Amino acid sequence: MDEVLRVEGLTGGYGKIAIVQDASLRAEAGKIVAIVGPNGAGKSTFLKIIAGVLPATSGTVNVNGQSLAGLPANKVARMGLAYVPQESNVFPTLNIRENLEMGGFILRGDLSHRIDHIYGIFPDLKTAEHKKAGSLSGGQRNMLAMARALMLEPAALLLDEPTAGLSPIYTEVVWQKAHAIADAGTAVVVVEQNVERAISNADWVYVLVAGRNCVEGTPDQMRALDLPAIFLGKSEKGETPADTPGATQTQTPL
Repeated sequence: MDEVLRVEGLTGGYGKIAIVQDASLRAEAGKIVAIVGPNGAGKSTFLKIIAGVLPATSGTVNVNGQSLAGLPANKVARMGLAYVPQESNVFPTLNIRENLEMGGFILRGDLSHRIDHIYGIFPDLKTAEHKKAGSLSGGQRNMLAMARALMLEPAALLLDEPTAGLSPIYTEVVWQKAHAIADAGTAVVVVEQNVERAISNADWVYVLVAGRNCVEGTPDQMRALDLPAIFLGKSEKGETPADTPGATQTQTPL
């Protein structure tokens, strides 16, 4: 198992309010991990704490065996963890190429080779590289945000609801790019509101309810569960999620 990202017992949120409590996650190189759950479950907050955007009050985050404890978001990026927020994820007054250059701001020397590599994954960005990011559609901005996050060759990429508000065509494109990024060896962690879409595209799925790990498993295991009932905290038979067939809280992913 080539584990890239390990999150254990993470607790944190906004000020003294612990939105996420004792949550854990693991992700492997070349695999897609999805985080799903009901509205208000703390999924996006979980990603922000992992990325260092919000502080953790307890727990650990390790990338390639190195602890990110207490590091600010800019240092986290240097350690191999990239985070793409749902909103405000590009520099609107800069063009596409300039956004990519900003993404590689800590790299030394000529960035052309790295940018050309990124354009190989996102050829549409190459075609429009002189367009201002603020003039792009929502789907195009998300493509650029993902591309910019890849400039530092992260070991793990966190995507917060990258398909929110997008047309079906761009939604499919986003997932295609997520698979391409994973195929290149990056661990991809996606918060996705559309549960079926997440299950269809992920290698491993975590269900977060009320800020806590509730159940996890393979896509096939998730399809065998009564997820709507689990989102409410119980199965249709009144069982806890851990008692539901196929559900587990402690398996090692993949």
